[in-house]
Amino acid sequence: MFSEEWDCQMRLLAFLFLLVSAIAFLPAQVTFAQPYGVSGGNNLMPASGGMGGTSVARPQDFLSAINFNPAALTQYEGTQFTLAGTWAEPTFNLDQKAAIPSIGVTPFNAKSSTPGILAPNIGVFQQAEVNGRDMHVGLALISASGLGTNFLHMPESGSASSYLLVLEVAPSVGFQLTDNLALGAGVFLGTAFLEGPYVARSAMTNDYALRANIGIDYDVSEETNLGFFWKTRQNFTFHNQEVLAPGTAGNDVHLGLPEQFGIGVANSSLVDGRLLLAADVLYLMWDTADFWKNQYRNQWILQLGMQYELNERIKIRAGYDFAENPIDDNIGTSGTAAQDNLLKYTQAQFGVINENRFTFGVGAVDVMPGLDFDFFAGGMPRVSHNFGSNTTVNLESYWIGAGLTWRFSDMYIVERR
Repeated sequence: MFSEEWDCQMRLLAFLFLLVSAIAFLPAQVTFAQPYGVSGGNNLMPASGGMGGTSVARPQDFLSAINFNPAALTQYEGTQFTLAGTWAEPTFNLDQKAAIPSIGVTPFNAKSSTPGILAPNIGVFQQAEVNGRDMHVGLALISASGLGTNFLHMPESGSASSYLLVLEVAPSVGFQLTDNLALGAGVFLGTAFLEGPYVARSAMTNDYALRANIGIDYDVSEETNLGFFWKTRQNFTFHNQEVLAPGTAGNDVHLGLPEQFGIGVANSSLVDGRLLLAADVLYLMWDTADFWKNQYRNQWILQLGMQYELNERIKIRAGYDFAENPIDDNIGTSGTAAQDNLLKYTQAQFGVINENRFTFGVGAVDVMPGLDFDFFAGGMPRVSHNFGSNTTVNLESYWIGAGLTWRFSDMYIVERR
C-alpha cells in the first residue's frame, strides 16, 4: 500500500511533468543547435551536455539513459524529476551565386534570420518493485530534432524558409537481470512539424510516428561499464505539405529520423574513483530515413567525455565530439544545370556541416536539500561547405543550458553501481 504522502508526491510529479510538457509544445520557431544531421543526441541533456553527450555506458542524468540506453536506468534509484533547457544560437550564412528561374531565385548572400530558441528536456524517474524484482521506470519529453533557416527578408531567395521540429514523449523501463547485466527498452511517440523549404509552395503540417529502442548495460568490473543501444527509424508523412502550383492539390512529403546504433564504455578507476572517462561511438543510418536518404550519407560519430569530482558536491565536466559531415555531394550531378542548382540550393538549407563540437559543464549536488544543479555550454566552430559550384554555406553554433533535478525521499533503496 502506498502512503497518502507518497500518493500526493506522485500526483505532484505527474502534474509538473504534464504542465511543463504542455508549455514546451507551444508554437516556437526552431533553429540549428548541435544535431548530427537533423538528429539530436544527448548534447543538450543537463549532465551529458557537459561531457560531449557521452552517455551510453554510464549516463550522469537519467534523461540521457531514456534517450539512448534505457538499461542504464538501473543505475538510478528512488524518485527524481528533472527540468532542463538549452538556449542555442546559430549563425547560418548562405551565398547563392547562380539564378534559379523555376523558383524565382537570383544571386544573393545573406544570413538566416531565424532566432535562437529554448529547447526543453523534461523527465521523471521512479524505482519500483514488481513481483519482487526491481524495476526502473522513466518518462521524458525530449527535443529530438530542430532546425530552421529563414531568408524571407531576401526577395532574391525565392521565399526560402525551412522549419523542422520533432518532440518525443518517451516511456522507458530498465531491469537488472543479474548482478552485472541490465536490459532496458523504450518507446518514442514523436510529433513533428514541417514547413518549407519554400513558403510560397508549402504549408506547415504535422504528423505522428513511433520508434523504439533497446539497450544493454554490462558491468565489466566495479570501475568499468559497457553499454549498447539500438534505436529504430522513425518516418513521418506530412500530408499535402508541398503545393507546386496555386489551385492544385498538395503533395505528401515523407521525412524521418534514422535508425541508429551506439556503443559506449566508461571507467572510473583513476584518481581514487573521482575521475570518470567515457567514450561512445554512434552510427546513424541516414539511408533508412525518408527524404534524408537523398540528402545525407550514413554517419559515424565519436563522443569523448570526462567528469572530475572536486569534492562530494562539485563536479567538473568536459567533452569533445567528432561527427562526420553527412552531406552527400553526389546529388544533383546528373540533370540539367538548372535542376542541379535547385537540388543543391534545397540541400544547402539543411546543411548541418560541422564536424567538431566542444563542451564543458559543472554539476552541483544538494544546492538545496534534495536539489541538484547542472550547467553546460558548447559550440561548433564556423566551417564552410560548397554545395556544387554555385551555393556555399558557412555555419557556427553555440549553446548554453542548465538543469534542475529534484530527488525525493526514496521508497526503495539500492546500492548505486
